[in-house]
Amino acid sequence: MKEYRLTDFLPTTKKECELRGWDELDVILFSGDAYVDHPSFGMAVIGRLLESQGLRVAIVPQPDWHGDYRDFKKLGRPRLFFGISPGAMDSMVNKYTAARRLRSEDAYSPDGRHDKRPEMPTIVYTHILKQLYPNVPVVIGGIEASLRRLTHYDYWKDALRPSILCDSHADLLIYGMGELPMLELIRRMEHGEPLDTIPQTAFLCKKDDIPSGISDDDIVLNSHADCLADKRKQAENFRHIEEESNKYAARRILQESPDGWVVVNPPYSPADWQEYIQQSEAVTTHLPSREGMGVGIFTRLPHPKYRGKRIPAYEMIKFSVCMHHGCFGGCAFCTISAHQGKFVISRSKESILREVRAITEMPDFKGYISDLGGPSANMYGMHGKNLEQCKKCARPSCIHPKVCPNLNTDHSALLDIYRSVDRLPGIKKSFIGSGVRYDLLLHDTGDEHTNKVNAEYTRELITRHVSGRLKVAPEHTSDRVLMVMRKPSFQLFYDFKRIFDRINREEHLNQQLIPYFISSHPGCTAEDMAELAVITRRLNFQLEQVQDFTPTPMTIATEAWYTGFHPYTLQPIFSAHTPRDKQAQRQFFFWYKPQERQALIRELRRMGRNDLIRALFGER
Repeated sequence: MKEYRLTDFLPTTKKECELRGWDELDVILFSGDAYVDHPSFGMAVIGRLLESQGLRVAIVPQPDWHGDYRDFKKLGRPRLFFGISPGAMDSMVNKYTAARRLRSEDAYSPDGRHDKRPEMPTIVYTHILKQLYPNVPVVIGGIEASLRRLTHYDYWKDALRPSILCDSHADLLIYGMGELPMLELIRRMEHGEPLDTIPQTAFLCKKDDIPSGISDDDIVLNSHADCLADKRKQAENFRHIEEESNKYAARRILQESPDGWVVVNPPYSPADWQEYIQQSEAVTTHLPSREGMGVGIFTRLPHPKYRGKRIPAYEMIKFSVCMHHGCFGGCAFCTISAHQGKFVISRSKESILREVRAITEMPDFKGYISDLGGPSANMYGMHGKNLEQCKKCARPSCIHPKVCPNLNTDHSALLDIYRSVDRLPGIKKSFIGSGVRYDLLLHDTGDEHTNKVNAEYTRELITRHVSGRLKVAPEHTSDRVLMVMRKPSFQLFYDFKRIFDRINREEHLNQQLIPYFISSHPGCTAEDMAELAVITRRLNFQLEQVQDFTPTPMTIATEAWYTGFHPYTLQPIFSAHTPRDKQAQRQFFFWYKPQERQALIRELRRMGRNDLIRALFGER
């Protein structure tokens, strides 16, 4: 097993730069997370990517934003730019619950400490850097900036806010996965070329300075001022934003804001990303390097500065492998497609196996891979059978309201990877920790071979890759609410549970099926939640994996919750807004707790649903 030196990590201090013989840096990255040198942490990926291009790059993790700003000054001025990412999670979701209460810990900070990052680090860090180094470009990225690239609703401030470019005054925003736009940014900066046409970036400018002017091919959204005045206009905007985020070839989006025009260049195409992944394998253990320059190999460990400290998120993912990015589920409450797009970009089998072999060399590895997954575990290698049809498609989901007949749902490649991983020396068992889409498993493709393979995958998943509990996400029991959520009918959950129970009986297993559910989603009423309680009681579930809907930027559910209109129909839609209404829904998750009983009975009587009282608690 390799012993790592301090210089095997990207430098975080001036002393570490000197150990490498550097007296100047090309790029300095600021991160709201602790620095974990692992391919699941975005800032480590970007840092290693820049290193692989021969650049001298350093990371300042969780700088102190109080006092004299010494953490922002200690490495001086970079030759090219400062880069900012608030962290792997949206900083506000990471910090607060749906009830706006402080979470028990910050999963991406040493020992889970809450005081290591501010609210909205993108804005705070950029303001400080602009104050200290007004002439150095600041590039922002990560999920916080990505989902706030245009006018958006801020749940925690209960306000409609303009693009984060306006609030932060950053020079450039990279949205989505950052590797390709970052490489192009470096190339153009080194050659002195304009930066305003880089794909997958956004920036502010005056109307007269918009590159090539405004054309008929551009989408011009309702202005920020118009959205403030009329919520319906904000709802109208979102349909355009979502569709362009998920098209094979998107159009440029423009929006007038308080500080000028926000210009959002189209993202790179799925073909560009697949070519990049094939050439560089940038999400695995090795990155491309210039001859004689840094090799860009991840240590997969936290920086030595955290020795003796626990970083909760790292403990969860250190023995996991991400096999693809992108998700074609299009769930109404999910930000993945807005950030990564709906087209699944898969790594090669060889690069996945290489990463697993690297994991087996880690000092505390005991033989168990915690997750072979991605945004959705079983979308690996899936794509349209006829790509030309995909290029014309504007659907935000390939599986809602029904699975697209052009989608190849064959699980053969995934089965092959599972079995190949399990055959590697040092591997005792590989688990699937990412969410499984059982609607893909149960879909009748019309092809006997594919149906057989998918049934084989289902059995293998249940018998070999579940650690006692398989978590799935039906999200609700009401088909009307599920339609708003863009989730399949609850009947499919019944079907999957029957299969799960049968396979457990046949294999003499004693595993649990653990369903996730959401309360207070747009379209959901307290009565819907009461019926959910009755249905799950009949299934002998006492729910534990539950959450109250949290509005997060750039999801259709958030836009419906804030505006009161469904963005695709512009018809009014109900949402629970007040703490009382939200609690009235959430309490039905816990019908089995004695302390909840009287409140639930009062609520059900108010609804006039004595039948549900009897169903939950017996005759009264």
